Amino acid sequence: MAEALVNFLVEQLGSVVYHHTSEWVTLVLNAKKDVDKFSSTLKLIQNVLHDAEKKQVSDPAVRDWLDQLKDVSYKMDDVLDAWNTEIGKREAKKQERQGSDVEVRFSFRSNCFCLARLNVVTRRYKIGSAIKDLNEELTQISVDKNKFSFQSTMPPVNVEQPNPRPITSSFVDVSTIFGREGEKERLVSELLRKERPGLVIPIVGMGGLGKTTLTQLVFEDARVQAHFDIKAWVCVSDPFDVIKIAKEILELVSRKSQNSSNVLQKLLEDIKIHIKDKKILLVLDDVWTEDQTKWESLSLPVLMQTCSEGSRILVTTRKQEVAQMMRATSDMITLGKLSHLDSLKLFNSIAFLDREEDKSNKGFGDIAEKIVRKCDGLPLVLKTLGSLLLHRQTIREWEEVLNSEIWNVKVVQEEVFRPLLLSYYDLAMEVKSCLLYCATYPKDFEFGKEILIEQWMSQDYLNVGENEEEATKGREVFTKLVMRCFFQDFRQDALTKEIIGCKMHDTVHDFVQYLTQNECLTVEATGAHGTETSSANHRVRHLTLTSAPEGPIPSLISKLANSKILRTLATFDSRITAIDSDLISQLKRLRTLNLSRNNIHQLPEEIGDLIHLGYLDLSRNGNLRRLPDNICNLYNLQTLRLAYCFNLEKLPKSMGKLINLKHLHVEDCHRPSASVLTKRDWEYKEFANSRREAICLL
Repeated sequence: MAEALVNFLVEQLGSVVYHHTSEWVTLVLNAKKDVDKFSSTLKLIQNVLHDAEKKQVSDPAVRDWLDQLKDVSYKMDDVLDAWNTEIGKREAKKQERQGSDVEVRFSFRSNCFCLARLNVVTRRYKIGSAIKDLNEELTQISVDKNKFSFQSTMPPVNVEQPNPRPITSSFVDVSTIFGREGEKERLVSELLRKERPGLVIPIVGMGGLGKTTLTQLVFEDARVQAHFDIKAWVCVSDPFDVIKIAKEILELVSRKSQNSSNVLQKLLEDIKIHIKDKKILLVLDDVWTEDQTKWESLSLPVLMQTCSEGSRILVTTRKQEVAQMMRATSDMITLGKLSHLDSLKLFNSIAFLDREEDKSNKGFGDIAEKIVRKCDGLPLVLKTLGSLLLHRQTIREWEEVLNSEIWNVKVVQEEVFRPLLLSYYDLAMEVKSCLLYCATYPKDFEFGKEILIEQWMSQDYLNVGENEEEATKGREVFTKLVMRCFFQDFRQDALTKEIIGCKMHDTVHDFVQYLTQNECLTVEATGAHGTETSSANHRVRHLTLTSAPEGPIPSLISKLANSKILRTLATFDSRITAIDSDLISQLKRLRTLNLSRNNIHQLPEEIGDLIHLGYLDLSRNGNLRRLPDNICNLYNLQTLRLAYCFNLEKLPKSMGKLINLKHLHVEDCHRPSASVLTKRDWEYKEFANSRREAICLL
């Protein structure tokens, strides 16, 4: 997440001074000079962040250095947000005095937006001082980076970079494979079908699901071997080197070593000679590139027009975009999880190898069942944990693995997370941040697409260009994560078939928790003091409470994290009735507050002091009758969710002050005798709907 955060900051710093009036620049001390220095130092660090992100997985010292960098970056983000808020309020007040093009019936009261002159000067002085102090911290972090010999983002020319991706072949030990009979038969049938129109058949699925194994089973099947004249297996991986791939294909179809040319035209001509009038099966394993020009330059669809009818190309990939690039989405096979029975067979075949007595022992058998369920049908995890437990001879040792957080098991980090890391590194920086934010949700939770996008917006993860809407960009990011197989168990709209909700595979959830272990904390808040599911950390910025009992919000929050730096506070499966005003006063940096599905009766007035808050979800709080008037001071609020607050009587009078509000959800927010939307509210609705992103008042 550090890389995305720093990149976002560099862009912000590049515009924050120059896009505002010179009057404000000079008022915030020597802001331009200090911001320029901070930006310059940050750019030097930015050049090595890609390498640092990779090294932190195995090097705790690098991870600590990145945490320090994130600390300073978050602080600067808070300062810039405060700066922009001050400017926004000033411009809003100026608009109020001069009048606006849009008639808004909600007046901006001067006593809400105008501060005493002394307070204004004090606030600007604090902003300037904070920028200066942060410069000193960042300078030291920049010096410390030299301890780690990081490589620059742009590697030296002609220096071969290490490739962590495994090289594959068609050979497979069938005796070690369990399940996939149905998928295998379907694929063999497709390959042998005479009148099948498509040339390319993509097999798509997340890393560790068994795409390569399935393809190996099909490739070595006797019927397939007999059906095709030429069979060639090429491990493509990344980068997609057209010359290298063409050379490998030529060597396989000619059945002899080639001291071939590096001229693509010559290579393709030689391939064409060897495959002419032959029925060929070509496997391209582990394709990553979405670059249409590279695929077209390889010219395989053109070359294979000279082959005998029925020739096929099998492609394995983690990315649906690859199938799109090859124009083969209609023939795409999406690989699912193993069944529980097949998962148990696979696990037992490894964990109980030469241990038949233990296999029949009910104690081991019961633990095996629970571990297998924890693996959730992912073959790579089953194999990894099976191999780990093969050498653990006691029930106690098995229970330790069962009861551990899977991402804390070293062998899981090394074997299971490696393919997921490859998929993660392949994402754009803002998509990485959005993926990691999913760690704030409990495992096996179905999250709504639009809710997730609104939360990404509140965290400023969506870097939009001019004339581009954040919600639209958020949907693009969501689709990208769907197509990269990070999400599953989709719920679709009955009419449009659009995805409106989904889950995350347990192992992917473990993976994002592993990557965010210093930033995201989930706590089961049962009992008076709560039970921590992860160790407390003063760097936690996203806190999730589950199963909080009926009563005030648990006081343990301050014991688990530094409330003053929290950016997310979310509750799930809880019955909170009240929020302490002192706690709210501490949450000064909060961007996202999710208190949905509780029993809250009222909110403290202090909630209006959360100037950074962009997302507030109070939906399904059936006892909530009123919102405090100070909620209208939330200048940066973009989303307010009040759906199914059945007893909510009305909205505050000064809703027009929420000039950044884009999403207002008040579905079923009324008692039979009273409507939540007064005449004034409907006038506000007309104003809100004139904005780019319509407000949802249903």
